[in-house]
Amino acid sequence: MIDLRLKVDPPPIEEPLVVRLLDRRAGERTAHDAILLDIDGEQREYEYHGFSLTVHARPPENLDGDVLLVLPGQASAHRLIRANSNHNTLLVTEQCDQLCVMCSQPPKKYHFDLFDQFGIAASLAPPNAMIGISGGEPLLHKARLFEMLAAVSTSRPDLRFHILTNAQHFAQNDIELLAELGWDRVLWGVPLYSAKPEVHDQIVGKSGAFANLEQGLLTLMQAGASVELRTVILQQNVDDLPELADFITTRLGFISVWAIMQLERIGYGRMNWPISFKDTSCDFAATARAIDIVTARGLDAWLYNFPLCSVPENYRRYAPSTISDWKRKYLDFCGSCTLRETCGGFFQWYDHKEGFSGLGPI
Repeated sequence: MIDLRLKVDPPPIEEPLVVRLLDRRAGERTAHDAILLDIDGEQREYEYHGFSLTVHARPPENLDGDVLLVLPGQASAHRLIRANSNHNTLLVTEQCDQLCVMCSQPPKKYHFDLFDQFGIAASLAPPNAMIGISGGEPLLHKARLFEMLAAVSTSRPDLRFHILTNAQHFAQNDIELLAELGWDRVLWGVPLYSAKPEVHDQIVGKSGAFANLEQGLLTLMQAGASVELRTVILQQNVDDLPELADFITTRLGFISVWAIMQLERIGYGRMNWPISFKDTSCDFAATARAIDIVTARGLDAWLYNFPLCSVPENYRRYAPSTISDWKRKYLDFCGSCTLRETCGGFFQWYDHKEGFSGLGPI
């Protein structure tokens, strides 16, 4: 697994520091750049405004262009942007107003406002990057989020964002700003787990969530925003998938894509695995029917987090590699699989003893 934290020798700072590591002085520089001076085993020394910044990383790890967040007094830095990766996500808050049974990032009560630092990090990303924003629930801090997006969009119009949100905190007066951000610049990833309000509310642990979500989706539609609807397959909702497919295509025809997702075994997902995980490698019928309905009606559907060998051959074209590189692994039998190069593999914390039972090399 790729480490998203790097050991550092704590610098004498009193405020959070965002710094981009560069191997050379050539090219355009910013006030946030640190230049490599020396490598000694796992220790790399950088020059930053006349001071020394020491970062520890195992060779041959490439840090050129990576953006770090260094917090006062801490001996590890958050690796916010990896220049050679397409999987960069900013966790802007750990607060949330839902308790989803499969949440991979269980919410916390406290919040540290680092939106200014996240904005700087995004502005230092490579050209034309797609940057994820997640939580918690980012819209609990909507004003700060919009402020950051507007600033970055002005300084770096080439960047795009994929924002995960339960969409329950939009208001009518957000429509103009949402439209200004642009349908081509921001993709809103919004979860919907069932067309039955009581099932959706039960899964997210919040009464009235479905009704609030409907209003949020209406706001996004009025703003002309791009929406990726996301549905995690669970024992609690798998039988509802065909009905949900019909609901989406008749009531939510404005969405850009429907992402049907397999469960991630971490956080509450691990805690509730026995009562929530649906082994689609042995029973793909409801998923297949849902895909057939939406694609026949002209809507794109994708299968996220599905190993290709867990999907019937006729549906593998819907299953791109989506698991982030830093949390992806392959199993022993994957070595002889002819589709390994295009398969997203498994989450690092996947346990095959409790996972898919119908797998094997293709």
